[in-house]
Amino acid sequence: MPMFVNINPFVELSNSIPTVALQGFLLCMAALTAGGVILDIIHKKNVKYFFDNAKKAKEKAKTNVPTGKKVGIIVNTVAHDVLISGEFCGWKRQVAHLLGMYGTIIFWVTSAILVFKYATPTSDTPVIISQLWHLGAAMTCLGAYWFWFFLRVDVAAEGHKWYRVVFTDMFVLSLVVTSTFGLAWSYLQFAGSAWSQLFLVLFILSNIILFGGVYWSKFAHMFYKPGAAIQKHLAEADGSRDSLPEPADAPEQFGLGIKREAPRHY
Repeated sequence: MPMFVNINPFVELSNSIPTVALQGFLLCMAALTAGGVILDIIHKKNVKYFFDNAKKAKEKAKTNVPTGKKVGIIVNTVAHDVLISGEFCGWKRQVAHLLGMYGTIIFWVTSAILVFKYATPTSDTPVIISQLWHLGAAMTCLGAYWFWFFLRVDVAAEGHKWYRVVFTDMFVLSLVVTSTFGLAWSYLQFAGSAWSQLFLVLFILSNIILFGGVYWSKFAHMFYKPGAAIQKHLAEADGSRDSLPEPADAPEQFGLGIKREAPRHY
């Protein structure tokens, strides 16, 4: 294992930048995230939609679902759709998403620990935390680059080039770029390279774009997905089914044509 992954890069940084400034930067990023999500909720009225939809479902429910069963549905949905991303039909897409999701969580949590608890020149950082910080960044890069170059719907299924970028790609791009610059900065700082200053600046700027762009990115979407999935399964249980008809109990009549190509349309 490369030795630089055992080092807390924020300790060396604290020799030139006050620890309170590093902590203040993280707090600002958290505030930008919260503000972006709140603005997104206000603009798109997603929460209002969920409450209105739940009210309509209750009125159209054909059966009363016991509380215990509702809890079971919620737990199963969180375990299946959220924790293991089971809603994805392909294992490649599922694994890439899990790598990116858990890598990002590990990277952000350990960043907060390193900055708020071990970012002073005299800090003795536990090696495992520094290793987890680097591992989280590496997992995010692996999952996001895999998704970007090989699994994106508009690339894999619609024939567009990998470098085609639209505004909604901002979140995944800024996420992977931030992790990449973080790893590069850590390594170059450990190696004593003058290039580390450049990558530190890039790391800071990419974080500002990532968290400052929450309102325009798909970040807030991650908070809505679990709620939508839970609401969908509850609607199936009580028979309201979001006003949709029940699946027809009839044989498939698509013929062999549908099997002429591998399913790549997500």
